[in-house]
Formats: sequence, C-alpha cells, structure tokens
Amino acid sequence: MTAFPRQPLLAALPLLCGVLAMPASAAETFPSKPIRLVVPFTPGGTTDILARLVAQKSGEVLGQSVVVDNRPGAGGNIGAEAVARSAPDGYTLLMGTLGTQVTNQFIYARMPYDSARDFTPVTLVANSPNVLLVNSTLQANSVGDLIALAKREPGKINYASTSTGGSPHLSGELLNAMAGVNMQHVPYKGAAPAMTDLLAGQVNLMFDNLPSALAQIQAGKIKALAVTSVKRASVLPNVPTVRESGLPGYEVNSWFGLLAPAGTPPERVRQIQQAVDKVLAMPEVRKRIEQLGAEPGGVGSAAFAAEIKADTEKWSRVIKSAGIKAHD
Repeated sequence: MTAFPRQPLLAALPLLCGVLAMPASAAETFPSKPIRLVVPFTPGGTTDILARLVAQKSGEVLGQSVVVDNRPGAGGNIGAEAVARSAPDGYTLLMGTLGTQVTNQFIYARMPYDSARDFTPVTLVANSPNVLLVNSTLQANSVGDLIALAKREPGKINYASTSTGGSPHLSGELLNAMAGVNMQHVPYKGAAPAMTDLLAGQVNLMFDNLPSALAQIQAGKIKALAVTSVKRASVLPNVPTVRESGLPGYEVNSWFGLLAPAGTPPERVRQIQQAVDKVLAMPEVRKRIEQLGAEPGGVGSAAFAAEIKADTEKWSRVIKSAGIKAHD
C-alpha cells in the first residue's frame, strides 16, 4: 500500500482550518438574494415614495432586487422594531425618519428599540420641508388667519399628521407653542389616509412632507398656507415660510435615510452605502427628488450619523420644553 507523505498534509492544515473558520459574511458574495427595505408607514407617503425610487435603482446597481415592505403603526415604531430585531446581515434595511430615529424616544413612554444602539446609519436619502395644508372649507388663507381663527375658537381646530411623533406632528405642536393656540392633533398611520380625510373635510388642516402633498397642491384640491423650512421651497415659490408669516424662529425639516441593524458587517454597510450614494448622484434620480420638493442626500454613513446626533440634541430640548407626549 502506498503511504502518503505526512509533511505536505500537515503543512496544509493551517490553510484548511483558516478557510473553514472564515465567517460566512466574508466567504459569500453579497448580495446573493433580495434585500428587504422596511418602510414604517403606509404606501403613498413621502417615506414610501423615496424608498421605492431608491429600491428600484439600488437593485440595478447591486444586481439583486430591493423589495419594499410597508410596516405601519405606532408612529413608525412597529417597522423600526422589525428591522432592529432582524439578523444583522445586510439583507434587511429601514427607511428611517426624524420620528423613528430621533423624536419618538422622547415622546413615547415605552420604546421597543433604542434608536442609537440598535441601528447603523447607512446614508441620508433626502431632506424635505413640511407644508401646512388646509381644506377648502376652512376660512383661512394665511398662517395669520389660521392663528386668529384658532384663538377665536380654542380647541375646535384639528390638524392631521402622518403619525404621532413624526416631523409633521411636531410642526403642529411647535406652531401651537409659538402662536399660543390649541389645535388638536389627529394622528394617522401615513400620509395617504390623512390626505383622504383632509380632502373629505374630516379634519381642518394637515401638516405633511412636501413630496407626498405636492400633487394635490398643484391640482388645486387643497391650499398650502406655508412651508416649515427656513427658505421657501423652489417648487412652491409663492408659498411663504411659517417664519415669514409671523413666527420668527420657526423651523421644522424632515429627513429620510437608510439604516441597518446594529452589528451589520461594515463591508456590507459600505457596499450598500456606495450603491445608494451612486443612485442619488444619478441626474434622473436627483431631478425626480427635486421635482418632489426635496433635496437629495447621499452623504455617507458618518455624515448621516452626525446629523442624527445633532437633531437628537435639538429636538430633545424642544419636545421637553413643549411637553409633547404620545397620548393619542
């Protein structure tokens, strides 16, 4: 019987053990299957619109489908929790918002996740102002008219928002605090059902992210009284800011960005970030986002993380000062 030389086999053992010990994340090609992008609100809102735009183009860059999964409820907390509890392998992402990542933690008595500990920022997708909308039956053609009406009829004016704790909700609460009025908040699970009730006259007014409201404004079905940003929106040059309308210092901006579960391998986070930032640099994508009244992002992980931190410090003070809580 022929004896095999032992020395070559012994020499090969360290290499063989190294291959066997190699982590799956490094050994397999990523992505090798579809990626799930969770939107924590109903279809039709700004978060959903931006997610679907990014999902389609990112899938083309990555060579795998990116599938949007709407998980609305609890101000975005249900969808965000689903991502926080998912395997940190790069195959589940969240389209996060100012609400899910910053303000909810100060508004809800109990949170099902820790927004700082349980997520890894990937990249910012877009910034957007909010817009103050009124239905055709409300006798108000300016923010001044609205404030005067709310003071004449305290507690009788109500306003819809896309969720409790989101930036549209905070837009209304900040107006209440700065103008000294008491408009009643009516939260919805997303922009589409809130807009339906606004058009039907079930609510008096609404704060919404500009991209999801723009079509109805341009069609003349609702009146836009003001935008919540410091500067006027380029797509609505004739609509003043709330600041211009008599409340100096008023400012609320919305942002939308991708996050992965904490512990996702850095190389996978980097690969997703580079793909999405490449998409956001495409002229047709930038044009579409700007047509919606938003500003394209694509700033990378570090800059996005810094923005989340800065907004957390800012809104924690505002919310505590105004005493905003999720009683809805």
